[in-house]
Amino acid sequence: MEQKNLKTYQEMSAAERRAELAAQKKLYEQEKAAGYHFDMSRGKPDATQLNLSMDILAQNPYDLIYTRKGTDVRNYGELAGVDEAKELFGEVLGVPMENIIIGGQSSLALMYDNVIKAYVLGVYGGSKPWGRQEANPRFLCPVPGYDRHFRITEEFGIEMISIPMTPQGPDMDLVRQYVESDPAVKGIWCVPKYSNPQGYTYAPETVEAFAALKPAADDFRIFWDNAYYVHGFREQDDYLLNIFDACRKYGSEDMVYEFMSTSKVTFAGAGVAVLAASANNIAFLTRQMSVQTLGYNKINQLRHVRYFRNVDGLRVHMRKQAMYLRPKFDCALAALDRGLSGLGIGTWTNPNGGYFISYDGLPGTARRCFELCAAAGVRLTDAGSCYPYGVDPEDKNIRIAPSYPGTAELYQSMNIFCTCQKIAALETLMDK
Repeated sequence: MEQKNLKTYQEMSAAERRAELAAQKKLYEQEKAAGYHFDMSRGKPDATQLNLSMDILAQNPYDLIYTRKGTDVRNYGELAGVDEAKELFGEVLGVPMENIIIGGQSSLALMYDNVIKAYVLGVYGGSKPWGRQEANPRFLCPVPGYDRHFRITEEFGIEMISIPMTPQGPDMDLVRQYVESDPAVKGIWCVPKYSNPQGYTYAPETVEAFAALKPAADDFRIFWDNAYYVHGFREQDDYLLNIFDACRKYGSEDMVYEFMSTSKVTFAGAGVAVLAASANNIAFLTRQMSVQTLGYNKINQLRHVRYFRNVDGLRVHMRKQAMYLRPKFDCALAALDRGLSGLGIGTWTNPNGGYFISYDGLPGTARRCFELCAAAGVRLTDAGSCYPYGVDPEDKNIRIAPSYPGTAELYQSMNIFCTCQKIAALETLMDK
């Protein structure tokens, strides 16, 4: 039976805290001396998980030449992607295939591409490109959030505004206030299902609130990054309301760009990316694409379709991944519970899917914990990275990524993490 701590660190006397700090530092030095090299910095699949998809490469190449309508995928053509791929991923996302563009291997590249096009060329229905308007464009950023989203907007000098996240999604009162009053607000980043890093799924009323927005700008876009839509690993998968279904009631479909990819479904370096949007947006973006490219990798698109066959085949594949990932999350969560429950120094999320656990320690402890972990051979995502400009105003949030280490490495990594959290918390409390 698990032993719970009888006192929180705040309840301890100064002498008790000093003794506890000395004990934790002794344990830390032992762990540090072991010379570990563990990586929990990104939500990457490990080699065993990637091996689950190896049969996608075993298909007869001569079965990957012609689409059902006879297009030779080795040649030019099919700018927006082959019909079979648009049909498959349209069914996954619940949109007609005509509202799908199939890109290269990275949805992040599609998002970057659409930001730069909006900045330089403008969007459907917009009066001017974002970069040619009087006011500097602004973007709303739910926090903690995905660091690479923030790096895209920072790259173009777009001002980022933090929006607090809740278990139901972003604070929609604040979102509505900014979007409907400020024409300089051009977009918002969203990871609506199993959000990065907390693993929250937006409640139906949150999705409805997005659909009902009445932006002050004529070129506002919701970047709906549905990266983890098929990545549940518990028996009960979270429900996410289809944003296009909600938008149809308000006539607001043009506001939304939805993205997903197979980067964590098959191979990160050789998947396919998907953009779903309104008919107006698809026509507008396809015209822009026709100047940029003659088409993405259609052989790979066909390879994915023939491998999964249909949505049911994709679901079967994702159940295999869930069976592999679930024990890793259980290991990490058990370590947090065993090592930190009852101490009063942190809280963490318990997601049903996605790739991360979000940990909030005491204010002022995240960077110290990151430094201690690094010195002991445990690599974490940089403290502050889940906030715009890399600055966590309370210095308390750390993203934990359990997917890449092996089980034994993960167990040891989490033990070290808990030790470092204790040290950082005790040092902070003793400074007060």
